[in-house]
Amino acid sequence: MTLRWGIVTAGRISHDFVNAFNSYPDKEDQEIVAVAARNKSRAADFAKTHGIPKVFDSYEAMAKSNDIDVAYIGSLNSEHYELSILFLENGKHVLCEKPFCLNAKQTRSVISLAKKKKLFVMEAVWTRFSPAYADLEKDIKNGKLGDIKFIEADFGIVSPDDRSTHIKEYGGGAILDVGVYVLQLPQFVWKEDPKRITTVGSLYDSGVDLTETIILEYEGGKRAVLNIHTQQEFWNKATIYGTKGHVTLEQPFQFPHIVIDIDGSTKNYPLHSSKLPYNFTNSPGLVYQALEVGRCIRAGLIESPRMTHDESMGLALLEDIIRKQLGVHFDADDKEYPW
Repeated sequence: MTLRWGIVTAGRISHDFVNAFNSYPDKEDQEIVAVAARNKSRAADFAKTHGIPKVFDSYEAMAKSNDIDVAYIGSLNSEHYELSILFLENGKHVLCEKPFCLNAKQTRSVISLAKKKKLFVMEAVWTRFSPAYADLEKDIKNGKLGDIKFIEADFGIVSPDDRSTHIKEYGGGAILDVGVYVLQLPQFVWKEDPKRITTVGSLYDSGVDLTETIILEYEGGKRAVLNIHTQQEFWNKATIYGTKGHVTLEQPFQFPHIVIDIDGSTKNYPLHSSKLPYNFTNSPGLVYQALEVGRCIRAGLIESPRMTHDESMGLALLEDIIRKQLGVHFDADDKEYPW
């Protein structure tokens, strides 16, 4: 049976997701059949660009329809919680863009509802499905790097003034907008929670974080130093240091096409080509998370073993702590959530 996707919102990341999906040669019996946006003309234009047959003028109409099986949510951060709940309550599986939600309470609520409904839900941390990361995981497991003691990762961009990154009401800020990329790396490598978290940074006038340096300390003297910026371009690479040597994930480290191996050799991970341009670097790789969703749903799973519910909860709790250390507070932090 074909797995039918509905695209929730017609923004830049949704464009890249659909472009990556449609241009991939083997989608394993999946197709994108619908798009919804609050502005129907924008949704119609999006559908025309991508050859999507059905257009909805509201998220509620799509959620209640029988036309889709799984929703890809690419909305503003502040809408992730309510839209995830809407589609789960109406019996749809969900792939929600990062950050999963604004805080750990919302994240726990979404995961609990998915378990109650026996539906698949996953935070779209596409990094976890990168072929480069799959090879890195094998190297770590077989001891190629020895004992890993130190990780450094940098992610810096210049976010234009009209982007949601600057706006508190939209769930903006560096840690929620791009921070998941640096935070997920030590989680991926060490698969444990840090015992100490130290953050220094600065805020926009709106009250959300502009930049931060995060030091995560783990048992056995392990440490990760992570730098994030939304008004400065960095060389967005990451290096993992072990007792036998180090591996560097070249820019963009969140989905690298070049890796410098422990012996200094270069590994290349080419991406498939697309007719339409992309908004973000290496976005063809977004298709791999869609393939994972399809495999998991067909196997009757409600979470991916490569990006688990517990890992999303761990990231959300880290993000909460970092925001608190910087003094970033959302109205959503004062509320309680069901399930």
